[in-house]
Amino acid sequence: MDEEEDLHAPAPELIPGAPLERFSIDELEEMIVRYEAEIGRLRQAIAQKKEAKGAADSVFKF
Repeated sequence: MDEEEDLHAPAPELIPGAPLERFSIDELEEMIVRYEAEIGRLRQAIAQKKEAKGAADSVFKF
C-alpha cells in the first residue's frame, strides 16, 4: 500500500462501549480527533436550534 492509498483508508470504527484492545495507539488517537470534531458539530447544531427557538419564542410572546 502506498501513501496515497493510506490517506484514503477508512478510519477504524468504534462502537461506544466496545472493547478497545484491538486498536492501536494511532487508531485510538484518530478516533479521539474524530469524536471531538463530531462533538463540536453537535454543539453547534444545538446552539443553532436554541437560537432559532429563542427567535420563535420572542415572535409568539403576547
